Amino acid sequence: MDTADTRTGPSPLPLPAAAPRGGLHRFANPGRFLRLSGQVLPWLTAAAVLVLGIGLPWGLFFSPPDWQQGETVRILYVHVPMAWLAMGGYAGLALGSVLSLIWRHPLADLACRELSPVGALATALCLATGSLWGKPMWGTWWVWDARLTSVLVLFFLWLGHAALVRAFDDTERGARMGAILALIGAVNVPIVKFSVDWWNTLHQPASVTRLGAPGLHVDILYPLLTCGLGFTLAFAALVLARTRAAVMERRIRALQLAAARRAEAP
Repeated sequence: MDTADTRTGPSPLPLPAAAPRGGLHRFANPGRFLRLSGQVLPWLTAAAVLVLGIGLPWGLFFSPPDWQQGETVRILYVHVPMAWLAMGGYAGLALGSVLSLIWRHPLADLACRELSPVGALATALCLATGSLWGKPMWGTWWVWDARLTSVLVLFFLWLGHAALVRAFDDTERGARMGAILALIGAVNVPIVKFSVDWWNTLHQPASVTRLGAPGLHVDILYPLLTCGLGFTLAFAALVLARTRAAVMERRIRALQLAAARRAEAP
């Protein structure tokens, strides 16, 4: 447990009274954030459950097998959305780090702190499902090609950020170090994306996001996009719920610290 929240000093979530009211800073107030997120979270969660409730059965049970991959193609209804979230989530982590380092947005540190474990989970699922797909398709669980290796590096970057922001008693210092690591690691995101185009790899090239017509039949493409949307909504809901919990925990600790100070005052 971080000890910074129990020592005498500034509030764990510093929010100066004179903070700017315009732009992104109007969401820096934890009370306003809790109110807005409390209204959004139930709808976001319900939308994720609804879309996944349609997409997963559609892809896993009712979509046709691929003419080359057969039934193995069903792994891609989880693998591909996890790959999208691993890269897109890290781009969000880099954006939050910019807000933290340049604009000192008070909630950006907490959001990044709670995002990294969820991003690491998505990347781990991407690697695991990719291995399950690779065994019957390539005859091996793992190959050290550019795409797989760069995704593994991305996984370690997620884990490194999650560990680094929790490694300091001073939570603000940990957030700064984590933000720097996130921005350095952002160089790996385009490498993951374009590795199949830049180098010879076993991994197949993009089938959905390539220019021109997608390389997938609509009977596979539509459930895949539905699963992608559902997992994205679930990812966002989980990060939002974790951030809300972190804000409430910080507020409770701040109130406890204020009560302890009053009790110690002569």
